[in-house]
Amino acid sequence: MLDDAAPLVSVEGLRVEFETQDGPVTGVEDVSFSIRPGECVCVVGESGSGKSVSSLSLMRLVEFGGGRIAEGRILFDAGKNGRVDLARQPADVMRDVRGNEIGMIFQEPMTSLNPVFTVGEQLAEGLVVHRGLSRAQARARSLELLREVRIPEPERRLNQYPHELSGGMRQRVVIAIAMACRPRLLICDEPTTALDVTIQAEILALIDRLKRENGMAVMFITHDMAVVAQMADRVVVMYRGRKVEEGTATEIFENPREDYTRALLAAVPRLGEMTGKPAPEPMRLMRNADGSTATRPIVVADPKPLLEVRSLSTRFGVKGGILRRTVAQVHAVEDVSFTVMGGETLSLVGESGCGKSTTGRSILRLVEPTAGEVRLGGTDIRGLSPSALRRARADMQMIFQDPFASLDPQMRLYDQIEEPMLNFGIGSRSERQDRIAGLFDRVELPRSFMRRYPHEMSGGQRQRIAIARALALNPKLIIADEAVSALDVSVQAQVLNLLMELQQDLGISMLFISHDMAVVERVSHHVAVMYLGRIVEIGTRRQVFENPQHSYTRQLMAAVPVADPRKKKISEDLKFKPIPSPIFPVGHDAPRSTYREVAPGHRVLVDPVTHGT
Repeated sequence: MLDDAAPLVSVEGLRVEFETQDGPVTGVEDVSFSIRPGECVCVVGESGSGKSVSSLSLMRLVEFGGGRIAEGRILFDAGKNGRVDLARQPADVMRDVRGNEIGMIFQEPMTSLNPVFTVGEQLAEGLVVHRGLSRAQARARSLELLREVRIPEPERRLNQYPHELSGGMRQRVVIAIAMACRPRLLICDEPTTALDVTIQAEILALIDRLKRENGMAVMFITHDMAVVAQMADRVVVMYRGRKVEEGTATEIFENPREDYTRALLAAVPRLGEMTGKPAPEPMRLMRNADGSTATRPIVVADPKPLLEVRSLSTRFGVKGGILRRTVAQVHAVEDVSFTVMGGETLSLVGESGCGKSTTGRSILRLVEPTAGEVRLGGTDIRGLSPSALRRARADMQMIFQDPFASLDPQMRLYDQIEEPMLNFGIGSRSERQDRIAGLFDRVELPRSFMRRYPHEMSGGQRQRIAIARALALNPKLIIADEAVSALDVSVQAQVLNLLMELQQDLGISMLFISHDMAVVERVSHHVAVMYLGRIVEIGTRRQVFENPQHSYTRQLMAAVPVADPRKKKISEDLKFKPIPSPIFPVGHDAPRSTYREVAPGHRVLVDPVTHGT
């Protein structure tokens, strides 16, 4: 039994401090826990609670972010060398431990991958350094790893750079790098944040299988309580840098002792909660701003179309040969049509790489569409000149998937939110100060944070800054690209409620891009399911969630993890289906999307390209 095994790693009385402009700040205080071989310990808590600081301390990476281990021991079973205190080891020993003995999957894939090296070079590096493989052997092993994490066309991906991959694909590359040397301890810091539910289920099954087969210990940091229920043997709950509760998964979910743990569990959106309700409504948290727990559905009387997208297609060229000519095209978005009504939310859901984010970027012309029509309030967005497009962007703002990549690391947070107001000449200096202070209040961040820089914030706090910046210009349309995927459940619930409040108060429309089916069910008026660049099913939220017609929609629903440790869905014999390629020769004439109408407004794709219905 796991209980009888000696711990692989024991953290005792850990205290970590960070130097800031306002003096030293304690990141974690008196934290103790242990992980045994073959055991998964999940660390949960709010953004900024010290989850990631604890994990970075295990690999001593916290020192590269301005932190230092002030007190405590981190005892690691180093095999022949016995138990060593990682907190006191010299740099050369830690270099050998990192990636070899301890692997880590980081929260933000774009910042943990090197933009100037190909995916293949980054995968091979650890194998050459730690395992002594030749370049050819390392490349062959890299190919195996990409197949294990279910990346389509792995041979081509090896030669691509991180910026050429979608957020979900980048996250899978990071997972492959972490597992390359088969480490004895795998630290997973929000490893499935950027992944859709079907691939999340497969990655969780893969980590679970490695844990069982190799006796690998897993430290799993997540804000997704459903993932905790599926993965955890034991759970450590953290709050404001301290451990507040620890127990088995069953104990924590069925008999939580602390109010904070109960509040975390109450904030989990559960698939099926909205069944029978005609309109989205905010979550009932412990209390609202006015002290009440009442919520009101977001019903728009006689909504008018705001955003109309017709036959939108976006293709990217694939270069090849000595002259780097376009030899093929990626059909990222193909013949997509939908309408977003004023004051309502349309959600786009689907697998990583299905074209959700490209659709959002094409609407804003951050990437140029190949064909189709985009109208915002009757204005033809595709026909605007650069100067007219710049003015039109005040009405349509985007919240990006990766907050660290979308914030300027050299600007204070106050300046980043003020910048769009300055660009559009909004308000006097004092008016802007008041508005920015109000935005910090709305996204639940202390006003003292205005003087901070992005690297001084947790991932969830950075995402709230990105949301505040998008709201600075009072836009008519917000395109939220995985806007809450980096947030822990309690903050996620607050931010979702905030977005829905703003929708009620200001009449903002939202195109909500997400892979989280429970969140989509909570916020949406209408839902469009995407697969391989096409919409396979579209209708009202009730139509799609309560009467799914396409096989892919049903598959998405079935893959959603359940926040109940007694209902584990991790399957040992999970079938890894190959994803068809979206790449076609130049000049390929893609068939038009044909739909059958199941009910008024509920349409399902009839197309052999997406395996029929």
